[in-house]
Order: sequence, then C-alpha cells, then structure tokens
Amino acid sequence: MSKRVLALIAAFVATSIFGINHTLAKGLMPDYVQPLGFITIRVLGAGILFWTVSLFIKNERIKREHWPRLLLSAVFGMVINMLFFFKGLSLSTPINSSVIVTITPILVFVLSAVLIREKITILKGSGALIGLFGGLTLILFGVQQEVGAPNIPLGNVLLLINALSYGMFLIVAKPLTKTYHPITLMRWLFLTAILINLPIGWSEFREVDWVNMPFSAAWRIGFVVLGTTFTTYLLNIFALKHLSASTIGVFTYLQPVIAIAFAIISGADELNILKIIAAILVFLGVFMVSKNPARKRARA
Repeated sequence: MSKRVLALIAAFVATSIFGINHTLAKGLMPDYVQPLGFITIRVLGAGILFWTVSLFIKNERIKREHWPRLLLSAVFGMVINMLFFFKGLSLSTPINSSVIVTITPILVFVLSAVLIREKITILKGSGALIGLFGGLTLILFGVQQEVGAPNIPLGNVLLLINALSYGMFLIVAKPLTKTYHPITLMRWLFLTAILINLPIGWSEFREVDWVNMPFSAAWRIGFVVLGTTFTTYLLNIFALKHLSASTIGVFTYLQPVIAIAFAIISGADELNILKIIAAILVFLGVFMVSKNPARKRARA
C-alpha cells in the first residue's frame, strides 16, 4: 500500500473522529466543563501523551530557523483553533459547527494559492464546490436545528474564525512535516500550546468537579483527549507529509456525513433520500480533490 493511500486513510479516520466530536464535546459543556477549561484538559492530556510516546523514538532537535514557523503553527493549530472552536460550539450547535467546518477547504484553497502559490486545478476546484454543495445540502435541508444554544450568531462567527485558523495551520505546518518526525512536531507544538493556553483556561480548569463527574462524562472527555486531539493531530500531520494542504482540507466535507451517521446509529436521526444524495456529493467532491493527475500523467 502506497504512502499516499495510507495518508488518505489517515485523513479519513481523523475526519471521522472530528465528526463524532461535534456531538460528544457539545454534550459536556457547560454542565461538566467550561470551554476554556476543556481546552486546558485537551492540550495537557495530549501533550503528556505525545511526550511519553516521544521517549520511544529517535530524538530530533528543532533547528533554530524553524522555531518561528513551529510557534506560529502552534498558535494557529492548538491555540486559536481550539479556543474558538470550543467557545463557538458552546454558544452554537453541533449542526452549525459542522456546516461552518465545510468552509475550511475553500479557505485553504485561497490561502494556499496566495501564500504558497499552490496550483489549484480545475478538477480540485470543481471537487471542492461539489463537496461544499453536498455538505450544505445535507445540513441546511436534512436536519433540524438543536436547542440549547445561547448565542448562535456569535458562536457561528467564532466557528468561522476556527475554520480559518485551522486552514492556516495546515499551510504553515506543511514544510515542517518534510523535515521532522510527526511525534517530534506534536510534542513541541503541544508544549507550546500548554504554555499559552494554561493561563487562559486555568480558572475554568480548576472548577471541574472530577470527584462527582459521572462515567458518561468522563469517557467523553477521554475521547476528546485521546481521540479528537492525540490521534487526529498525529494522523493529520502524517497525512500532511504526503498530501497537499488543500487535499486534507477538503476531507472536512466528510464531517457532516459522519455527524449524521453517528446521529442515526445513536437513534437521534433518520436516513432519507436527501441525505443519501448529499452524502454522495460529499464523497464525490473528496474523491475529485484527492486525485493526483500529475501522477497519472507520469505513468502515461
């Protein structure tokens, strides 16, 4: 199996976990943990895991000239991204967050073209538009809005900033993936995230009632730390090593599909023809953007 195929699988698994996370994370706030406290738990837990795993790989030193890019990657990927996602999700709904996440690939396309001159082909551009149409169709016409969102307009704005920040993270971190092992990058990125996020979320972190927390909430927090943070960031860094930032960005179109599938399995939603058509459009968009025409030409 080629590294490109493995990278595509890694991006798919990461996106699937993110799709489930919209519902699980929303259910924890604010009853068991506040948004900023949640981020502190997330970066602390994942940081400890990455540093532990790093003990079993060859030690790499970050070159001095790469530190500015690494710090900027941490700010976009583990500070702004997380802060605005959890705060926005606490104010809005999982449905809205999954809609806005589909904007990420468009932002990545634009940013890639402007900042790193990445070539945007007709095939990839068309795939992005088809996937976006499918994602918006699935969410806007296929489900009902949830209740329990105190400030949806503000939450949606924060989620949009989250999408933009994650797009910047994919672009800024891309060159680092060609030089360093994914674990090496993650341990330093999350150490930086801990140092920045800890003062911001410390007060809410201290308010968490660990003693009286039910198991149903505890395992969800564990899922966010181990699954949504440790596993997904590791998988995305591996995928970023072998795929373009825009290709990985388009995988976010799958998140609404995964979110709906999770809702159906859990009995919270029903499948209908509209959702089936929308899901097909999403998968078609991802397929078109993940195609590698250059590689095909080289074989001819």
